[in-house]
Amino acid sequence: MRDVLLVRYGEVFLKGANRPYFLRMLTENVRKAVKPVGGHVWLSDARIYVSDFSDLQDCIARVTRVFGVHSVSPAVEMEKDLDAISEVCIRMMKDYSGTFKVFGRRSDKSFPMNSMEIGREIGGRVLESNPNLRVDVHKPVHRLNVEIRDNAYVCVEEIPAVGGMPMGTGGKAALLLSGGIDSPVAGFQLMKRGVRCCAIHFQSPPYTGELARDKVMTLAKELSAYCGGMRVYLVPFTKCQLEIHEKCPDGLGTLITRRFMMRIAEKIAKKYGAQALITGESLGQVASQTMEALVCTDAVVGMPVFRPLIGLDKTEIMDIAEKIGTYATSILPYEDCCTVFTPRHPVTKPKLDTMPDAERRLDIDALVDEAVENTEVEWVE
Repeated sequence: MRDVLLVRYGEVFLKGANRPYFLRMLTENVRKAVKPVGGHVWLSDARIYVSDFSDLQDCIARVTRVFGVHSVSPAVEMEKDLDAISEVCIRMMKDYSGTFKVFGRRSDKSFPMNSMEIGREIGGRVLESNPNLRVDVHKPVHRLNVEIRDNAYVCVEEIPAVGGMPMGTGGKAALLLSGGIDSPVAGFQLMKRGVRCCAIHFQSPPYTGELARDKVMTLAKELSAYCGGMRVYLVPFTKCQLEIHEKCPDGLGTLITRRFMMRIAEKIAKKYGAQALITGESLGQVASQTMEALVCTDAVVGMPVFRPLIGLDKTEIMDIAEKIGTYATSILPYEDCCTVFTPRHPVTKPKLDTMPDAERRLDIDALVDEAVENTEVEWVE
């Protein structure tokens, strides 16, 4: 008899013939997540199990952040003996009150009782031992799970996890990570679909300082809790912004700045092996995020641009940021490069065919190449 963590997965079940690949990836990601607490991980009979961990709560926290995991339960593993199973169930339920139901599941068909019989027999024994409980087979407050597999497993508590698809199964993308609320949430949403991300941050010293840089690195670290680690590209952007400010129409300054970010990000993304870019834009949130502005922004790159927040309002985005743990960092009052040289009256409905003329005084290729060449790379986890 020993304590284990029972790990359930959800959407992976839908993958048909590709399911073994997704399960291998998910099992390996769980293994990496629990390595610091010494956990032993194995896959057996539609479940992932973790044992031999040094700290149960830390292990649970780590596993519930692994994309692809639907829920986890602290469980007891034991031999398939009805009396022993019943004793453990009685002990688990002794501090509970209210309604309960025993959910039996028998994968091992050699066990002499079927699932319904397991539920009735163990439920009766638990009920006799605890006068504070009563049975409700329709809407029980407490669910006592008894699974008969290679061994018997008993658990009560079911802790929700992050869900989604296993990290690494959805390809690679580059996240344009600012110091704001939106972009970390956008990165999280794509990571949840199995996309492995690097982060690209544009900094403009001396207009942005070390505190702004530290803030972004903290955000990257907070995101890496879900993906195991992240490469961060720190792009020197001051020269580009000064050139844009001096040589381009003021009302188009923010839009042209975004176009330069996309050009630089695409070059870095290709170095990383990414197939797409990710941004935190929400339609109409600011002047550079109107439909017309987004068309002008995307026109300078050849790879797809994913905007998972495009239809969300700010409140919805803030709710997700709080849930994933990035909100408190995002609202720290340190300016990023997006607030440098902001025009008084930005154009909200730019025309794509006017953009080449607006940028004609800039040596675009030279500015982009210089920024990419001087980019710093750091790893966070």
